[in-house]
Amino acid sequence: MVIIKSIEEIKKIKEANQLIAKLYKEVLPKYIKSGISTYEIDKIIEDYLLSNNATGESKGYGKEYGNPYPAVSCISVNEAVVHGIPSKDIILKDGDIVSIDVVTNLNGYIGDSAITYPVGEIDEESKKLLKVTEKAREIAIENLVVGKRLGDMGNAVQKYVEKNGFSVVRDFCGHGVGIKMHEEPMIPNYGRKGRGIKIENGMVLAIEPMVNVGTYKVELLSDGWTAVTKDRKRSAHFEHSVAIIGGKAVILSELD
Repeated sequence: MVIIKSIEEIKKIKEANQLIAKLYKEVLPKYIKSGISTYEIDKIIEDYLLSNNATGESKGYGKEYGNPYPAVSCISVNEAVVHGIPSKDIILKDGDIVSIDVVTNLNGYIGDSAITYPVGEIDEESKKLLKVTEKAREIAIENLVVGKRLGDMGNAVQKYVEKNGFSVVRDFCGHGVGIKMHEEPMIPNYGRKGRGIKIENGMVLAIEPMVNVGTYKVELLSDGWTAVTKDRKRSAHFEHSVAIIGGKAVILSELD
């Protein structure tokens, strides 16, 4: 069941998202460079959240299934699509791309956003991948209009990505967010026009296209979390939390 939020709730969800927006724009860029481990990045993120009276909602997620996620952020490098576990053994180097996904809990309200950074100078294909994935997120948000359906959005994203020679991940998708990390509806980044639920005012949605250079197929590593591309080609991930207000999407995770 889709949870429709009040304007007051949306304001609180935005506060949680603004923390992540500041993290991505003002804090992390100085650390994303060759020689740093993804473990160190996660600790920087955790310290930042705690200093702002927030917590990382991902840490401990999945404990009911016996494999709790061990970190406050998901950090996925190159062919890792999503849910990469931070590690002292994964050291960034020039030419890498690194996706960082943070879910924060501030006073009981959830923020959720992701970004993919280049590490130093990256190749032209990777530059195009980041540009196309970020634009795909923009196209998705533009299509979140009251009266349209989620399939309209997914179709627009899929067409744009495939026109540019890349593929859209199908095993993972966006979702409702705000009170819990994962709420209804599930939001695929592919689909057919006229399908899916109708978009309504008061929805808060995490919109997150994941785009691969090669095949859209992914597989799970032995840690039970890290999803990588089947062909080990690169993947990028950009995510915003948005609220449907006045008939259209308003971005909550973009710094004011």
